[in-house]
Amino acid sequence: MCGRYTIVVSMEELMLRYLNELPTNRYHTPRYNVAPMQNVMAIVHDGEKNRLGELRWGLVPSWASDDRLGSKMINARAETLLEKNSFKTLIRRKRAIIPADGFYEWKQTGDTKQPMRITLKDSSLFSMAALYDTWIAPDSRKISTCTIITTTPNSLVADIHNRMPVILRPEDEAAWLNRNNEDIGQLTSLLQPYSAEDMRAYPVSPLVGNVRNDTRECIEEVRV
Repeated sequence: MCGRYTIVVSMEELMLRYLNELPTNRYHTPRYNVAPMQNVMAIVHDGEKNRLGELRWGLVPSWASDDRLGSKMINARAETLLEKNSFKTLIRRKRAIIPADGFYEWKQTGDTKQPMRITLKDSSLFSMAALYDTWIAPDSRKISTCTIITTTPNSLVADIHNRMPVILRPEDEAAWLNRNNEDIGQLTSLLQPYSAEDMRAYPVSPLVGNVRNDTRECIEEVRV
C-alpha cells in the first residue's frame, strides 16, 4: 500500500524533470504529508507534450454511480491491473506520474507501529506510476482522479511493509507517459520494485499519523 507521501521540491525542479516550460498559473508549496482524497500534483501526456495538473487521489472510474468509490481505490496492484475492470482500460491511454521525494509506511515494532519515511539515497525526486480517469457528476462537474500503482516490496521496504509504490526508472518515464504507446506488455514490464540499493528508510515522528499535520517536522529523522 502507498497511503502517504511527500513532495517538497521546488516548481523549478519539477519543470526541469518533466516539462518544457514553466506553467505561469501554477504555484507549488512543499507538501510534507500528502494523503488520500486530497488533490495531488500529477504529470500526464496530452499526445504531444507533458502537462502538469492536479488529480484527486482516489480513483473514481468514469462508469461509477457516485464518487464515494474513490476512498477505496487509492492504490492499484500491478499484478492484477489487467484483471480489474477499473484499471485494464486505463493502462492503454490514461497513465500518469505522481512526483514525490519520499513516502511513508508504518513498521510494526512490538506493540507499536513506527512511521518510516522512505526516499532515494540522494533525496532526489522520483516518479510513482499512476492511472487516472474522469468522472462526470450528476451536476455535470468533471472530477479527475488517480490511483497509485503498487508492487511487491524490495528488500529494504520488505522489512517495513508488504507493498511499495511502483517507482519508475528515469529512463522509463517517457514510455510510461506517452499516450501513443499502447504496448501493454512493455508497459506492464515497467511495474517492478525499485532498486533497494538506491533507497534509504528512517524513522519519523508519529505526527505523520494525522493528515492535518503537514509541516517539516513530519520528515525529520527521530531517535527510536
